[in-house]
Amino acid sequence: MAQISYIKHTDVKEARRYDAEYFKPFNLHAEKLIINSNFSYLEKLGKFIIGPFGSTVKVEDYVEKAKYKYIRGKDIKNGILSDVDNSAITKEKFDSLPRYHLKNNDILITVVGTLGNVAIYRDSFGPAIFSCKSTVFRSNKIDPEFLMIFLDTKFGKSLLMRNERGAIQKGFNLPDLKKIPVPTFSDKFYKMVNNFVSLSHQKQTQSKTLYHEAEELLLAELGLLNYQVKHELTFSTTRKEIEEAHRYDSEYFQPKYAEIIKKIEGYEGGYFKLSDKNYAKISRGSLIPDIFYNSEKGTPYIRGADFSSGILGDNKLVYIDSRFEKTRETIVKKNDIVFSLIGSVGATAVVSTQFDNSFISNNTGKISVKNFDSIVLQIIFQSLIGRLQFEKEKTQTAQPKISSDQVGNFKIPLIKSLIQKQIAEKIQESHKLRKESKELLDEAKRKVEEEIEKE
Repeated sequence: MAQISYIKHTDVKEARRYDAEYFKPFNLHAEKLIINSNFSYLEKLGKFIIGPFGSTVKVEDYVEKAKYKYIRGKDIKNGILSDVDNSAITKEKFDSLPRYHLKNNDILITVVGTLGNVAIYRDSFGPAIFSCKSTVFRSNKIDPEFLMIFLDTKFGKSLLMRNERGAIQKGFNLPDLKKIPVPTFSDKFYKMVNNFVSLSHQKQTQSKTLYHEAEELLLAELGLLNYQVKHELTFSTTRKEIEEAHRYDSEYFQPKYAEIIKKIEGYEGGYFKLSDKNYAKISRGSLIPDIFYNSEKGTPYIRGADFSSGILGDNKLVYIDSRFEKTRETIVKKNDIVFSLIGSVGATAVVSTQFDNSFISNNTGKISVKNFDSIVLQIIFQSLIGRLQFEKEKTQTAQPKISSDQVGNFKIPLIKSLIQKQIAEKIQESHKLRKESKELLDEAKRKVEEEIEKE
């Protein structure tokens, strides 16, 4: 539906914006609600720290696993700082960049690429710096929990996103961020919001603890709890192995992959290949034209972006509307596993009741699991033994990709039933706590939105 705003010429000149997006009716409504009551501009409430130049952290500064994390734009989402698949850097690089060391209660805002995501940093996350994709706001005159929630409400998000600039590479400019109006409320209200956020953080921490316990239980069962991956700079293989594998890239023959496969094959419970129909059936998703996309209702159409965190989410979900006539499109059922075929290779998730009977895109695959717990299979994928097999089998062209047949080559340890049960229970409780954590943040946002609308 067309939207029309009538703007004074003086307002356009003052804003120095000539794009209609900036003056959308809801943006003007959000601004009016806030500036017509007690408020402060963001620049008056703390200081901004711009991320380092993109070339500051080089390829040689990355390490596979370390204490010092490098937070990218994709790690910041929905009020939560994700610790899934973080990048890590050397201690030397970390120590050389003290200006970008994150401090407790710093607020991260994504300012390049995917814009407007916010999260709060806690010391419990571990030492970290942030990338050029983000800007940090260090509050000194306002409760940081409240500010994070406000920026994630429909009003705060509107006032953030109206500042989007650029045609090809979208971004925010610092002067625009400084002029975002922030409502002022009572200390009592700030405390209430803070309580929601703190309880959410507690549940998120408990969720992560349970997940790590489940992963440790799996690795301990396989004798891999303290296993160290060794990346060899030089190694050899035979012509026969190359011809049998039909692979000519040296990475495929890295000894670390053979070592982990040997560990799986030596497991006392045995193992199976994912191509074994007694345990799994692998299918590729279907391409559905975007003319059938609907942003609000219909049958969910799962794409890789919907499970990059390891759990299916509906924040960016698109739906296929009722005009689409099904033929032979791939459908997922509850407890199937979806996995990414292109781009974020290694991303997987278990299909929950919410996504039962959904479509999946042609860049996504599904595994229908039999005689094995799908929750346990998914944590195997996310663990060392799964990650290494994804690394081995994937190919690199313009972007990483993997085929259903290559996933079928994976070897999966037949974890004892009792251990499977214990792992699954921990993961289910972890997901439950994570869901409750998100609900608390959503409730905090609702409270802030209601308070703004009262003014």
